[in-house]
Amino acid sequence: MSAFLQARSKEFGLLLQLGMEKKQLNKLIFLETMLIGAVSIATGILFGYAFSKFFFMIIRELLQLDSLPLYISWKPFTLTMCAFFSLFVIIAMTSVVFIRDQKIIELIRGNWKTDEMQSFSTVKAVLGIVMLLFAYAAAAFTTMNVVKALSIILPPVAALGTYFFFTHSVMFILHQMRKRKSLYWHRYRLIAVSEVSVKLRENARMYFIVTIVSTFAFLSVGTLTSLSSYTGQFRELNPLSLIYSSELTNPYESEHISLIRKELEEQGISYTLVPFVIKQQTSSYSQYKVNILRESDINSLAIALGLPLISLEAGVGMFIPYSEESIKSLANREIQTVLEESNIPVQIKGVYPQMLFPSMVIGSNIIVVSDADYELISEPLEGRTAMTSSFNFYAFHVAAWERTKSIGLSIDTQVTNSIYNEDYTNLPFYFENPGFNYSIIRATFSLLLFTGLMVAAVLLLAAGSFVYFKLYTGLERDKRQFDVLKRMGLTDRELIKIVNRQLLPQFFLPWGIAMLHSAFSFLSLQVIWSNLAEVSILSDMILVLVGFTFIQVVYYFLIRWRYIAHVRA
Repeated sequence: MSAFLQARSKEFGLLLQLGMEKKQLNKLIFLETMLIGAVSIATGILFGYAFSKFFFMIIRELLQLDSLPLYISWKPFTLTMCAFFSLFVIIAMTSVVFIRDQKIIELIRGNWKTDEMQSFSTVKAVLGIVMLLFAYAAAAFTTMNVVKALSIILPPVAALGTYFFFTHSVMFILHQMRKRKSLYWHRYRLIAVSEVSVKLRENARMYFIVTIVSTFAFLSVGTLTSLSSYTGQFRELNPLSLIYSSELTNPYESEHISLIRKELEEQGISYTLVPFVIKQQTSSYSQYKVNILRESDINSLAIALGLPLISLEAGVGMFIPYSEESIKSLANREIQTVLEESNIPVQIKGVYPQMLFPSMVIGSNIIVVSDADYELISEPLEGRTAMTSSFNFYAFHVAAWERTKSIGLSIDTQVTNSIYNEDYTNLPFYFENPGFNYSIIRATFSLLLFTGLMVAAVLLLAAGSFVYFKLYTGLERDKRQFDVLKRMGLTDRELIKIVNRQLLPQFFLPWGIAMLHSAFSFLSLQVIWSNLAEVSILSDMILVLVGFTFIQVVYYFLIRWRYIAHVRA
């Protein structure tokens, strides 16, 4: 609205010169704004409803619903009209603030800002740069122990540093540049830098807002895209299709396994079932409890998953990885231990090279031993009975694992209810359906990403509009300046060079700072994801930043084309 009113300042000045009262001018602006608002609301609702079916089709695919019918209701229309009508009323009532204090001569002249050099504080200029560098360094070298505290401290520090950067640091840098005449006194650079200095001084707060808005857009899409990274790596983190763990005293075990197998067969889903009996002993090396698996059971599961087999000699064991990181840390490790309760010496060498079980579903201390050593384990874990120092584990492998989302839902409900009622420790079994979990996670994250993209589109449109309308309001002044330069012999090629050097900082300086904010924020986000699920978001973050950069470049060339067309006319 500010840009719209500034562009019509001459018209308002002439109306006041011809005798219109300020009260009448305010009424005129209010009525015009409300007329624009009414047309916008009606047009928006019309096109919005026309494309509703298209959006419903997208949502249906994201949520994997059989149908999502379109219906007409008065509530969303009423809510939309009331919300936006109220917004336009507020805009219409406050827009007169932009002109109420202006004198007639100022309105007719059309330049509400002066080109005089604005003062800057060297201390604030340096402080702005230091605050930004501190925020970037803290985000780049953060750890999981401090990332939560930094997530509260760094945003205000970065925001204040950004404000100081545009209001003081930029002017300080330009001032230093002017002092170096060998750098500044150049036929194209002199004109371009001089004009850019004026634009950056006049619109410092606007560029600060553009930077913050763009940063929010990047972060909203980047954060939600990182959730999609998790869904993309979900299968790698969950190699098994169905998991059922049962205490030996569990009275529901036979019933539950039969139910799962029956539901798989009824839906025509082929599967492989590998049962384990996991024994527990105390390791003399660490004095911690260790879960022990049999070599033949591991090979049976490896065959089902298409992974390499293992061959262990008597007295030799191997680590089973509990996470992707553990594969690297245990790859070259070799320890000598004794399973204390059964007095069986085991030399543990290396780790199985692939994830066989979801992270921590069995535990973090898992080894596999030869069948001969496994049979020698007869004594229960110290302090426990034979029935409580071992447990059964059923691993279901389904090639079409996404089809299992409706398998074992009644069992999953029991587990969920026990967790909700804080009675999980008394439950004698555990069940997990990665296919069901994936369907929920995928639908939720996809819907969030879709919403985030729409929000980001609005934010980017707003940020781009700020710059565009500021160019639009100063278009007449710029046109007069270029007319003078043309009469002095400026060619079209030289005109384009000057325009490029004027527009590039205005478009890409706020954009570049926003990119830096987002890039270092993503480094902190990577720390969080690495700790939660060992997911790498690097490729997705690069894709997001490259995508936004491409959009900005296209937008820049589009605006430059229109700008050059106007100043040439």
